[in-house]
Order: sequence, then structure tokens, then C-alpha cells
Amino acid sequence: MQQIGGINGRVADAPSNNWVYRVLPPWLWPYAQLARWDRPIGWQLLMWPCFWSAAMAANAAAYVGQFSGGELIFHLVLYFIGSVAMRGAGCTYNDLVDHKIDMEVARTRSRPLPSGRVTRTQAKVFIVLQALVGLLVVLQLNWFSVILGVVSLAIVALYPFAKRFTDWPQFFLGLAFSWGALMGWAAIFGSLSLAPILLYVASVVWTIGYDTIYAHQDKEDDELIGVRSTARLFGDKTKQWLVGLYGLTLVLAFCAFLVAGVGLFAYLGLLIAAGMFAWQIVTLDINDGDQCLALFKSNNRVGLIIFLGLFLSLLFVLP
Repeated sequence: MQQIGGINGRVADAPSNNWVYRVLPPWLWPYAQLARWDRPIGWQLLMWPCFWSAAMAANAAAYVGQFSGGELIFHLVLYFIGSVAMRGAGCTYNDLVDHKIDMEVARTRSRPLPSGRVTRTQAKVFIVLQALVGLLVVLQLNWFSVILGVVSLAIVALYPFAKRFTDWPQFFLGLAFSWGALMGWAAIFGSLSLAPILLYVASVVWTIGYDTIYAHQDKEDDELIGVRSTARLFGDKTKQWLVGLYGLTLVLAFCAFLVAGVGLFAYLGLLIAAGMFAWQIVTLDINDGDQCLALFKSNNRVGLIIFLGLFLSLLFVLP
């Protein structure tokens, strides 16, 4: 395997002690890096809206006597597998689109494509293999969910280009990353209603917030090469924007829960999440890249807390 710039096959913005480098043979490392298996935060943030929606739908189904615990667990397993596969396919596709840009950014030039450890043809084949896993996952659901999943591919295909024509690429990321908020409900009820739509919008706004924090790591490089982002757009007013974005996330999620008829623990989960959002905003230093990354990653705990609230609510609804 080719050694790159003294990093011994690693990428600059991922932990070198990750399980990928302990378990997988070195020839697989570039593919693991393309799929971001060494950075699980991406699939985790993609997964939580799926889990929220499935748990919210299970709450609603339990109230009308239609709940199936086995179905919920099966769906959660599917969403875990699908999130890992489709996040990997999306990242590989994004790296293909951003190949030249990544060569100009210090944090990304050690990635497999710009460093030359993977060819574009190999990356395309890898996308297909991951997409096939995602297809197998969605085919386990009802046909309404299958069609809904296919529709999402249009947004996924558009996202990598957004940073070239808008200051709001994080909005397009949110549209793609939050799709699970629709899928979880649709997989149980075979249709959509106001509750999952509200949850979807809440997830989109949440994504804009946390990815703005993430984007502050690259704002200097982005400015030099003309890449646009909400981090550059908000600038020193990022904290004020986060108050609005995270606040709107909580309000919309609260309304979704209210419409769906979830129990008290779901609202307690939102209350704890509100405190975690406040901590992010108060402690944020937009000029400290390491801290921005840590705060961005803390949103995994936000997702977990909201899901646990919904899950506990479900347990108390059941007879």
C-alpha cells in the first residue's frame, strides 16, 4: 500500500487509533476512509432521525393498539445498517465530486482520492456496492417507504454541488440527512402525516445548526477556494443563529410529539436536549477547530437522548 506524506495511510481529520486500523487489512483502509467508517459520527447523525421517527410512530401505534415490538426492533436494525451503508455511499460520492477541492484543503487532501490511494473507478464501484446494501435494506419495508427512499436519492445527488451555488449547503445536507424522519413513520403506517413532516423539518434545522459548527473548521480554506457555507455566512453571529436554529428544532420537535400523542418522557428528552444545545452555544469558540469538532460530535448524544425519551414513553404507553 502506498504511504502518503508521513501519515502512514491515515487521514488527517480522523483518529489514528480507530478500529479500522486495528481490524481491517491495510488494503481496505482507503475504502473504510471513503465510507468514513473511521468517523462514525456521520452515520450516527443520519440514523437518529430514523430512530426518532420509528419510536414516535410506535408511540402513536401503541395508542390505537397496533404496536408490534418485533417490527420496531427489526426496523431499528434496518435503519442502523442502512445509515452506515448510505452514509458511506454518500461520502464516497461526495469525495468524487469534491476531488479537486479536497486537494486544496489541508484537512482533506490526505483522503483516499486526492492522495491517490484509490482511483475514481474504484470509488465508483464502491458506491454501487454500498448502494446495493441500502437497496436491500429499504426493500424490507412497505412499498410506500421504498418509493420514499428512492425519492431521497435526488437530494443526495444534489448536495455536493450546493456549496458551489449557495451560502446554505447545510440546508441541502439537512434535506438529505433528515429523510429518515419521514421513513421511520412511513415504514410503520404506510403513509405520512403532519407529525413526521414536523419532525423532518425539525431535523433539517438541527442539521443546519450542527453542520455550521462543523464548517467553522474549514472556513479559511473555504474562503480561499470559494467554497460557500453557513459558517462563512453567519461569521461572528454564529451563536445568535444557533439560538434560533436550535430553538426552532425544539419547537418543531415538540409540536411533532404533540401531534403524534407521545408520552411525558419524550418531552423530558427534549428538555435535556435543550440544555445540551445551550451548552454548545455558550461554550462555542468558532476559531477553535478542535472544539468545533468536539461540539459537533456532541450532537450524537443529543440524538440519543431524544430517542431514549421517545422509547421510554413507549414503554409506559404499553399495557
